Amino acid sequence: MNRLNMDTLLSKFPLLKTLIALQPTSWFNPNITSVEEGMKLVGLGQQEIQQASERLNRFAAYLTKAFPETTKNNGIIESEVIDIAEMKKQLQLDYGKPLTGRLMLKKDSHLPIAGSIKARGGIYEVLTHAEKLAMQAGLLEESDDYGKLCSESFRQFFSQYSIAVGSTGNLGLSIGIISAKLGFSVSVHMSADARQWKKDKLRTHGVNVVEYEQDYGVAVAQGRKEAEGDANCFFIDDENSQILFLGYSVAGQRLSQQFNELGIKVDQDHPLFVYLPCGVGGGPGGVAFGLKAVFGDHVHCIFAEPTHSPCMLLGVHTGLHDQISVQDIGIDNVTAADGLAVGRASGFVGRSMQGLIDGYYTLSDQTMYNYLQKMDRLESLQLEPSAVAGVIGPMIVSANSEYLQRLKLDQYKMANATHLIWATGGSMVPEQEMQDYLAKSVD
Repeated sequence: MNRLNMDTLLSKFPLLKTLIALQPTSWFNPNITSVEEGMKLVGLGQQEIQQASERLNRFAAYLTKAFPETTKNNGIIESEVIDIAEMKKQLQLDYGKPLTGRLMLKKDSHLPIAGSIKARGGIYEVLTHAEKLAMQAGLLEESDDYGKLCSESFRQFFSQYSIAVGSTGNLGLSIGIISAKLGFSVSVHMSADARQWKKDKLRTHGVNVVEYEQDYGVAVAQGRKEAEGDANCFFIDDENSQILFLGYSVAGQRLSQQFNELGIKVDQDHPLFVYLPCGVGGGPGGVAFGLKAVFGDHVHCIFAEPTHSPCMLLGVHTGLHDQISVQDIGIDNVTAADGLAVGRASGFVGRSMQGLIDGYYTLSDQTMYNYLQKMDRLESLQLEPSAVAGVIGPMIVSANSEYLQRLKLDQYKMANATHLIWATGGSMVPEQEMQDYLAKSVD
């Protein structure tokens, strides 16, 4: 970006100075709209979410056969919701002020098969593609027992086809593992920040891992290029895929059912705040969409990003979306939160969800390391740095009186609030790697 344009941008959006200085900041969108209005921009609705849910139900029989760890949940890939009362006490100590309401955590960090939130969207898109191919070949009908897909004959059929994806790590894991299990030839293009253990794990599953010294954007571009040269190669586009997005969105229905079982209300007097770590935006965008479809205007979604990779905040705040990257304003996009190390946000998610996401905040790598250690010590939960990005969100929200007043959320309502931190990954991290993370805490 040339100097003149940069000066104009800084003049129009002073918040960028804080981003460029790598200082933690927050921004609550003054242009949020009602769910009814906001969903018009997405171009998807309840019907598409329900179809995604039904497709996942059809594949449950296959998943129980192919991945025995899914048997206890009858082939449904889902995580539990837990209270984290000790972390609530810790946050109040750290910030020197009370946090009203209930503090909970969504354990997508422990989803089966891939051990991260990407087990939702990534696996769903591969299953959708496999179903389409099998049906087109006359090998499968919706009324069939999908358990038959777990056979050598289907593996041979899928081996004619290939799948490619660009990833910082967890999306590649989910797509690589499920694709290889089905029988596809699969290539995962991994950016420089991807952890070595994730590359190694993919290779043990027979996945072709292509490594780059550049960031996520280059890995995605190369994955797309590979697919363009092969008619039988399907490219999974984390930046723009509506199928991935819908895979994540099913989480809304599932959470509603869990809340009903726990007796947790979400209504005008019982607001729900959900804190979602954000990389390119597909995962948190899809989950937020699903939550809005179920809970309407009573759920408030906030995205958390590293100070070195605030791509979604930058794109939405300026209105430039995928037309601007953090590198354009001099930020290096280098962070320990590898799943969030994205310089340019999804244009699809940024534009379609801009009226439905309440706010954004950034935090340092050191803060993530500190809360990773506290989560381990206080709640016996081992998470990746990316997965603890949402932990400080409740304190940021409760301190923003202008935002709460604008939404007419008084003390009474906030006392009845549920704050849900979406933990996105960590259960598959090797022990030594986890010890290295824990050792980086200074708190």
